[in-house]
Amino acid sequence: MKTKQLTLTALFTALTILFAQLILPLSFTPVPLSLSLLPVYLSGAILPKRYAVYSQLVYLLIGAVGLPVFAGFKGGPGVLFGPTGGFLIAYPLMAFLTAWILEFLKKKTLASCVPAMLSALVVCYLCGSLFYVFAGHVSWLKSLSATVFPFVLFDLVKVAAAVLLVPAINKALTKSNLIQTV
Repeated sequence: MKTKQLTLTALFTALTILFAQLILPLSFTPVPLSLSLLPVYLSGAILPKRYAVYSQLVYLLIGAVGLPVFAGFKGGPGVLFGPTGGFLIAYPLMAFLTAWILEFLKKKTLASCVPAMLSALVVCYLCGSLFYVFAGHVSWLKSLSATVFPFVLFDLVKVAAAVLLVPAINKALTKSNLIQTV
């Protein structure tokens, strides 16, 4: 079972790398519209807690050593300590929180995924906006205006997409004997 878990963990790392490149830069903020949260949610909803966290930690480590895996094919510690670093640092926390809530609720249904992923989104916004306060030397309101408010609708669409994908992915992985049902 360990090889299967590690393979799925690596798959979610790869998906995060891939989806991080699907961006739309915005002129009024250093934070681009990105699809990278989608695999973060999915890793938390599909993998056990520790493997969900590992998938996102590996993503951060790969980027921290300089490989161009962050949005816009950027990499290095400068990205992690730059204006968007708080969002990136939130990824393992988001994956953990999603997995923990779903484990606590003992089910991975549409209804249980919604609060898990919305809670993770709040963590993302909190980490990202507070980090931007310090990195951008701005007030928290200005940070929220640049890093959170413009993205709420788009991020809610990502939550909805992830919530709809989880049952189908879990069913396929269970059927192929890659995961056990919860």
